Amino acid sequence: MSESLQDASSTLDTGSAVQRILDSVDRDREREIISRRFGLTDRKETLEQIGDLLGITRERVRQLEKAILIRLKLAAEKDTENVQVIEKHIIRHLHEMGGAAKVNDLTTRVHPNPSERDHAHVAFIAELAPNLTVLSENDNYHHGVAIRDRADEKKLRSDVDTIVKTIKEHGEPISIDELHSKLDHEHPDQVRAVASLSKNLSSLKDQWGLHKWPTVNPKNIRDKIYVILQDNGKPMHFSEIARSIKDSDFKRKNVTTQAIHNELIKDKRFVLIGRGIYALNEWGYKKGTVSDIIADILRKEGGPLTRDEIIRRVLKHRQVKETTILLNLQSKPEFKRVAKATYSLAETEKADRTHISAKTAAA
Repeated sequence: MSESLQDASSTLDTGSAVQRILDSVDRDREREIISRRFGLTDRKETLEQIGDLLGITRERVRQLEKAILIRLKLAAEKDTENVQVIEKHIIRHLHEMGGAAKVNDLTTRVHPNPSERDHAHVAFIAELAPNLTVLSENDNYHHGVAIRDRADEKKLRSDVDTIVKTIKEHGEPISIDELHSKLDHEHPDQVRAVASLSKNLSSLKDQWGLHKWPTVNPKNIRDKIYVILQDNGKPMHFSEIARSIKDSDFKRKNVTTQAIHNELIKDKRFVLIGRGIYALNEWGYKKGTVSDIIADILRKEGGPLTRDEIIRRVLKHRQVKETTILLNLQSKPEFKRVAKATYSLAETEKADRTHISAKTAAA
């Protein structure tokens, strides 16, 4: 890029360029249609709204818009002062962004603190620029812009759909590098750029997944707790979870510690394993008191265990003091000391005695 173009880019004024383009439209009605459809001077309006204002049908508005844009696109190919300078500036940013971007993200690169009007101006100029592809917004795609050498709109939609299908088949969040290895794009940045155009995808810490997956798009407090615990990979105190959410990149992350604690109690995914300490049940933890855990251990063993062995096994499931485990062993009626520092389930001892008595009577 030449020094003169860099200078022009640093003082880029899309507003003035758009106004000069509008001034080149001779008829007031046509200028009104374009201005209102793109929101160039006020809010963006629908075909029906503009038709009601001008006293014509929405279909007539659509026809006029299409005809005006064709004329402006032809003129833009010769417009070195307005469109082409801005187009080169946009293409430079798109190269840095992987070749494609949502209009809102692109505008933020062109205008560090953009207004709604700035977004409209960038979208309008991109529509006219001969070396850019515009991706129209609908239920599946964001309003986007790409370098035309990379893809026309049909291929851009196809590339987005392929990425969505690949992630869906993968079945869980995937990194851009791993996703890139499954596709035929030249660079991971290109995959990230195309993926960002899909309304069906979301990302968190550059892990990409379907928008409906809470691990990449946590919508409520419980989902955010789950993501924090899963990312940490080990149990956490509820106050630590609250701090982690506040320090995260989540939207609406200003939650109270009490709210976090309340949600931890309600959700079956979270297991209390110590004083205020929670883990994920998918890590193998089960709900229950310390005595429940001891009983489960002895039941699975099918016989007595030493005190030290019981303590060792319980500490795999709960973060409690050894004295807490001993207190449960010594004070709960479901446990019985059968030898020195050795315990079994009282129900097992009773069952064994009943079985022996029955055998003796039969003999």
